[in-house]
Amino acid sequence: MNEYHKIQTVFLRNPETKYKTLLEGVYSLPEFEYLAENQWVFTEKVDGMNIRVIYDGKGGIEYGGKTDRAQIPSTLINEMRNIFIAEDFKEFNEGITLYGEGYGPKIQKGGGKYRDSQSFVLFDIKIGDYWLLRKDVEDIASKLDIDVVPIIGEGTLSDMVEIVKGGFNSQWGDFKAEGIVARPETELKTRNRSRIITKIKCKDFA
Repeated sequence: MNEYHKIQTVFLRNPETKYKTLLEGVYSLPEFEYLAENQWVFTEKVDGMNIRVIYDGKGGIEYGGKTDRAQIPSTLINEMRNIFIAEDFKEFNEGITLYGEGYGPKIQKGGGKYRDSQSFVLFDIKIGDYWLLRKDVEDIASKLDIDVVPIIGEGTLSDMVEIVKGGFNSQWGDFKAEGIVARPETELKTRNRSRIITKIKCKDFA
């Protein structure tokens, strides 16, 4: 049911520390190393639960977690039923899948720092075989009246690492962000057609 792909951490993990730390400078994919000095777009990584909202093009909406086996809390399901109404998707008669994070109280440790109630924040949209550009994601989010993960900057992968090393506050308030998700300024894929997208967490340098 359109499970979201894995996002690879920018560097390989160190087997000598039981993979708890990173081998800084040793990129986990050759594409990351090749594109390291190009321009990437950084969005804040939200500490929540991966959620899919699937509209079938015929009036039906389904909800899924990171995998089809994932269990979504009933409180979050109820919130999403209030947020997403089939009528709002009527222009997408071939179907559409929204990918985001369920976040808020009781979703991950410290989830209550983001907001007072559980909700959904969008980070990707797929229609058919196509991932939408950020501007189109923002446009659809505006029409659906939902939030999108914030862009916090642009730069090289080295810039991303330095930002995370120093730690930075979340766009949601006066607390430390979980990390950064980075994509090339122009959407790209690997030889096996996987998307080129990476992440790094602040706790990797704690």
